[in-house]
Amino acid sequence: MDRTAARVPSVALPKPSPDAGLARRMRECDEFFRQPELAHLPRRRRLTALWQLRTHGSYRQTPEEILIGAQLAWRNHDRCVGRSHWRSLDLIDARSAGCAADLAAACFEHLRRAFDGRAVRSLITVGPPADPGGHPYRIINAQLIRYAGYPAPDGTVIGDPDNVALTDLARRLGWRGAHTAFDVLPLLISAPGEPLRWFPLPPDVVREVPLEHPEHPWFAGLGLKWHAIPAVSNMDLEIGGITYPVAPFNGWYVSTEIGARNLSGHDRYDMLPVIAERLGLDRTSERTLWRDRALVELNIAVLHSYRKAGVYIVDHHTVAKQFVGHIQREAAAGRGCPADWSWINPPMSAGLTPTFHRYYDPPDPTTRPNFVRRN
Repeated sequence: MDRTAARVPSVALPKPSPDAGLARRMRECDEFFRQPELAHLPRRRRLTALWQLRTHGSYRQTPEEILIGAQLAWRNHDRCVGRSHWRSLDLIDARSAGCAADLAAACFEHLRRAFDGRAVRSLITVGPPADPGGHPYRIINAQLIRYAGYPAPDGTVIGDPDNVALTDLARRLGWRGAHTAFDVLPLLISAPGEPLRWFPLPPDVVREVPLEHPEHPWFAGLGLKWHAIPAVSNMDLEIGGITYPVAPFNGWYVSTEIGARNLSGHDRYDMLPVIAERLGLDRTSERTLWRDRALVELNIAVLHSYRKAGVYIVDHHTVAKQFVGHIQREAAAGRGCPADWSWINPPMSAGLTPTFHRYYDPPDPTTRPNFVRRN
């Protein structure tokens, strides 16, 4: 007999309940504490968490449980090609934050720790769950570092078109940018009992890499740059029946995220026509493949510039091989590896990578722990 179980109220596994949400959370809690990564915890801990969740609607997880849960969430996230490094994720526990300013300070500390001038560190900052009234804390920005987008009278956009709406919201709240192509947006945070607030990012937390090309000196004159840390901040972290609505996390960039999406997409910075013109390419027909040739040179510039600046970045061929190795390790451990094919494959030269010519377990939106996209 397990004598530790006698110290807490007896708890049965969840039964059908009118509260389907609570039943689901109870199941997720039970499954979480049965994970092999938590096998060192006493059975009493699982039973206590289940009892508190059923009785009070919540329970407080330890920093170790949150860290392990966040690592498992990264491993489970079907859109991430870099999840082979899931065990390297580290935690900043910011659950004691009591207002928007506290959360902003935690996010700034996150960016400082994520890059110390020598290496990019995989990191997650976890803020408080919703207050007792069910009102959540929220970071409005999709990433901690985003560039503003200003619509021009001629229909073009100065800066990043992806962030026009966020820029407009920040301006209505009182923020004013310099109207350059790379104005760093403030952090917009909502907290229970407070109006939506904005916080300018301190210069020391925004490490940017100016782009140059190893063979074309004129490339530096384009004035392109990008930031070092891709810290996603608009997803909920769900662990063991508990939801953390503030959970910004980062790994490191795959070069094609910058070179083949952010700077080249027609609905983003759309730099391929400019680069093709400077390269002297024939743009009279798509058959000349001028877009492809300009795209390769842009991605060469990204890889070259990040390496020169000492900021870690991975190319799409390397990360694809790492992901295939991750699938093989997961299979050896008896686990599947659900993946969204359209996100796992890079936006250039996909057919040359080992992730392209294969099928994957379909994404399962019920898998927990996980990072959950908001409606």
